[in-house]
Amino acid sequence: MKPRVVIVLLSLVGVFVALYLTLYKVGVVGTLSCSVGSCETVNLSRWATFLGLPVAAWGLGTYVVLFALSLAGVQERFDGSRAISMALLAVSGWSVLFSAWLTYLELFVIHAICMWCVISAVLMLGIFVASLVDWRQLRSGDPGPPVRGSGFGVAGQER
Repeated sequence: MKPRVVIVLLSLVGVFVALYLTLYKVGVVGTLSCSVGSCETVNLSRWATFLGLPVAAWGLGTYVVLFALSLAGVQERFDGSRAISMALLAVSGWSVLFSAWLTYLELFVIHAICMWCVISAVLMLGIFVASLVDWRQLRSGDPGPPVRGSGFGVAGQER
């Protein structure tokens, strides 16, 4: 599977996680479903807001940007786009650093862990690794694994 397809999938999952947390933070969702950790403690802390917006909303915006970039990047027109590759790498790299800072705050300042925040951090790390693979493949001229046909032709023969 091509790295950009992986990014499309991971960022889509991230959109739903960040949307759920954002809806909680703005009061649309009454309680968080959190089987492990102390999600409400983390999401009600003073650290759950950054520059006047919920941290989850920043995450939602970031996942939407990554989704849009990677979705554009899998289109034939932009398949070998170095600009998209660099943008994916820059946005996901910054986001991994931001997630690491938030994880530090959870562990050493808030003293509580939110399982949704951990899931988001793992998703972002996966997106960063896939972005790095994509960038390295473009840099080296290696197109990566071939994309197989999407179906079969007449009489069950692959096109």
